[in-house]
Amino acid sequence: MPDMYATQALTDLVPLAEELDKNKVTPGVLGFIVFAALAVGVWLLMKSMNRHMGKVDFEEAPDPDAVAEAPVAAGSAKRK
Repeated sequence: MPDMYATQALTDLVPLAEELDKNKVTPGVLGFIVFAALAVGVWLLMKSMNRHMGKVDFEEAPDPDAVAEAPVAAGSAKRK
């Protein structure tokens, strides 16, 4: 019996397929679903990245040249 339904569906859809322009290609519903799924995936990845970047807490190591000059800049240099 399932074959009968498939055959009936194909015979009903054949006239609809002939009405389409054979020179025009469109992505259709499947293309939209794939694009929407990719967009949702990218949105979720960006949301996850923002959450993980918010957890990052680090202190940058001081520049060795800046450390040597720091006392001079702090006012401990000799005055004339």
